[in-house]
Amino acid sequence: MDVTQFVVSHRDAALLVGDYNTYRTQLARRLPAIRRRLGRTTLKNAKYAPKAPITAEDIGRNHEFIHLLLLTAERAWAHAMHMKSSHSEDNAKGGITGSTRSHIISRLNKAAKYAKELANLLADQSTTGATDTDVLEAQAYAYSIAGAEEFERQSEGNPQKRNWDACLRDFAAARVIYNALLRSTEKDLFKEILASTIDPSIRYAAYQSKLPRTTAVSTVAKQYFPKDSSDLVAAVEKLDADALNDEAAASASQKPGAEKVPNTITWRSRTANIVDASIGQALFSVSTAEARLSDFLASAGPDTPSKDKAAAYDAVMIASQDVTDATRRAIEELEREGVLEGDPRMQDLRVTSLAVNYALISWRIGRNRVLIGADDGLSLAGEKRKPPKRPRKDGKEWAEKEEGTGRKLARLRERVVLYDATLQSLDSIKELRGAVRDSAFIAELDAKRAYFQALKCLNIGYSHALLSAPKNALALFVRAQGLAATASSATSETPASPSGPPNLDIAPSSVQALERHLQALISQHRGLVTLHNLSPNSTTATTSAPLVERLNEYPANGVDLANLVTYPPKLKPVPVKPLFFDVAWNYVEYPGRAKKEVVENGVEEKEERVEKVEVEEKPVRRGWFGFGR
Repeated sequence: MDVTQFVVSHRDAALLVGDYNTYRTQLARRLPAIRRRLGRTTLKNAKYAPKAPITAEDIGRNHEFIHLLLLTAERAWAHAMHMKSSHSEDNAKGGITGSTRSHIISRLNKAAKYAKELANLLADQSTTGATDTDVLEAQAYAYSIAGAEEFERQSEGNPQKRNWDACLRDFAAARVIYNALLRSTEKDLFKEILASTIDPSIRYAAYQSKLPRTTAVSTVAKQYFPKDSSDLVAAVEKLDADALNDEAAASASQKPGAEKVPNTITWRSRTANIVDASIGQALFSVSTAEARLSDFLASAGPDTPSKDKAAAYDAVMIASQDVTDATRRAIEELEREGVLEGDPRMQDLRVTSLAVNYALISWRIGRNRVLIGADDGLSLAGEKRKPPKRPRKDGKEWAEKEEGTGRKLARLRERVVLYDATLQSLDSIKELRGAVRDSAFIAELDAKRAYFQALKCLNIGYSHALLSAPKNALALFVRAQGLAATASSATSETPASPSGPPNLDIAPSSVQALERHLQALISQHRGLVTLHNLSPNSTTATTSAPLVERLNEYPANGVDLANLVTYPPKLKPVPVKPLFFDVAWNYVEYPGRAKKEVVENGVEEKEERVEKVEVEEKPVRRGWFGFGR
């Protein structure tokens, strides 16, 4: 049946090309067609007669009755959302009041009525054939629509008499069910619903109910979940046994030694309290994803492709992005409340924002380092090429071929692109708020930037060496050595980074290995440049040639008057204009050329003259109408 997928797909398809009114119009056109197929329409010119309500037997016989109820509820919901979005722009300051608010509530009430009817009908699983997942999806949909109705109803009333408990109860039930479905099915569909609709509504309702901001959304949902409904509790726990338990405790029970949800975060020498509980939950997700990444990289062998290792970073980066988004939302909420920068909560959030953004960029750079290869691209080792699967015709084994120059240059080009992305990420760290004030931190960033810039120069030098340009390669290696020295001076007192997934932390041993490798390359290419200068084809070797043969060169050290020309002159080939012979003249018959008759013994007997036929020339008419031009 897949209730959630049916609803979300229709919403996305309509909202992608229009607004809520477009969605409502599409549903208004589709509903009569469904009623016509199900035989629930009144014939033309016939008296209207109310139709019998839909029963569980109807759904068991034809699942399209489910679509009829869902589309009817969605049409009422789309009508309410259209009125809310159109009037919220007109009354941005005063809010929606009066008959408009009542009309919105009535439409949401109608949508909730049809959603609850569907959930009650699907509860009879023996008749409808619905699974436990289908029943829970229908109940979550009904609770979300009912929560939206209570949300609008409390927004309309007197602020002194508002009671957000009913709203929290409905949204809490929807969140627990969707979260259980997300854990069991691992579909991103439920995650999008939670992040876009359910969680923001619970957070606002909890704020209106004067609940502490440090209370996580999941905790609020489990607190207000209707536990008096034994059937609902049993169905949820059957799908996910830890759905109503604490997330940290559940994770710790599944994996011994797991970390708890952190309450503080440390940035360099400063420790800040986590103001919003959603940030702590997101940090716990980051630590869990980091542990999985470490396990994957530890189990990966040398033959594991670098693309697979880089793909393992996606979960950590997504979790880190969630942390930064949660921190940004918490800062925006405090700014809307008018909290000053000197407030301890705002100070803690600023420190948290700097730490989590730095961590996100660090994981991004670590992913680039994995794609570059071992030792951050220090050496240019050839890739192992897999032999063809088909055997050779002569029965021998395929010989291993060395990697071509073109393929090596392509790999170096990919490395340079990754180095550029890494340098841009490092520059973006300096733009974070509060980063420039720490001079020691900026010096550390400059050292790391010099390290990656030295590697970039090194790999560009490799490309020049492959193209037989030792002078250019030597200049780049010398430049890389200077940058490596700058990186070494700043990281000499930094302790070695612990073993773990590659990120922005650089061990001093890596910088020292880079310096040693560059010193060896510089010594090697100095010898190559010297040999190149002494070779017969070099510019230095041609200085012994006379001046007349070097007129295209400017004599920087003056003119050697004793070596103007070679004397005595030697016999040398002189380049002249080439001669072209018309070989076809002997074989092609041209007009006016004599034709030779050849006898059998090869002696020419006579020569016939080709008589020219005089052709009477006719006057040529020039221009238009013969007037000439």
